[in-house]
Amino acid sequence: MSKNVNIDWNNLGFSYIKTDFRYISTWKNGQWDEGKLVEDNMISISEASTALHYGQQCFEGLKAYRTKEGKIQLFRPDQNSKRMNNSCKRVLMPEISEEKFIDACIKVVKANEHYVPPYGTGATLYLRPFVIGVGNNIGVKPAPEYIFCVFCLPVGPYFKGGMCPVNFTIADYDRAAPYGTGAAKVGGNYAGSMLPHKLATKTGFADCIYLDPATHTKIEEVGAANFFGITKDDKFVTPKSPSILPSITKYSLLHIAKEYLNMETEERDVLIDNLDEFKEAGACGTAAVITPIGGIEYKGKLHVFHSETEVAPITKKLYNTLYGIQLGDVEAPEGWIVEVK
Repeated sequence: MSKNVNIDWNNLGFSYIKTDFRYISTWKNGQWDEGKLVEDNMISISEASTALHYGQQCFEGLKAYRTKEGKIQLFRPDQNSKRMNNSCKRVLMPEISEEKFIDACIKVVKANEHYVPPYGTGATLYLRPFVIGVGNNIGVKPAPEYIFCVFCLPVGPYFKGGMCPVNFTIADYDRAAPYGTGAAKVGGNYAGSMLPHKLATKTGFADCIYLDPATHTKIEEVGAANFFGITKDDKFVTPKSPSILPSITKYSLLHIAKEYLNMETEERDVLIDNLDEFKEAGACGTAAVITPIGGIEYKGKLHVFHSETEVAPITKKLYNTLYGIQLGDVEAPEGWIVEVK
């Protein structure tokens, strides 16, 4: 490491820490500038920016991992790039080339290399790329200018003291509209989820599960994560819907279940009335990789899967394989790892 930072790596949470450099690029007159690393973590924008008034913005989340050998690697950043461009298209913002996106992430990691936690601590370097509409504009139309930025911060392991199943309840609210922005990673989806999350935690649950907005009969998302279940005959099943955010972790798990664990996999409707078909269930996303689901409260009853206290065996295998790939301990499929050199 090029510089010592005074951080207790074993006791990191998931909260903002200002690191030394972030990348920033501006779109004006139909093109992105070259972009540069800056030290200032404040952005100055017009009071009339579309990001502030009309929610014209999107973001991504990915991580850099330190391997046992001390190398630093990114996990599938090309997939974050593709998803960010899909979000940009959905809210009429200019796309960022995959080359520019990955280059920005690598530059930020290299410039803040001393903030990449050591192997074995369970901590990682979290990257937050985002695009916002800026400039003087008061009508409901696309912004005249845009900012693309990537910043990073070290974060601790999602589960303090080890992975443990948690319980969820069904939300009375919808996360997204049937033909809305559910498949885009835009801030409005998250703003709308804060109240149902608060109501769920108030009643003792980890978060809430959102059903499909059209019929309220099918599981869509678990808080800000994707759902999966393991059937009694060992199939890996995950919901399919145009209003679910396509999780990079979920698609990685689909591949791992099939290619590493020789399981059958299905993306299909998951009916809330058919919870009995699953012996294990979990939520998956960048932050936790996998959050095991102990039980789901539905119509006043708690449906328990494997256990409320123990992580189920297939869920554990999926987690260990994916996390092992991210840390460089398990061989990765071709193209999944980008080494930061």
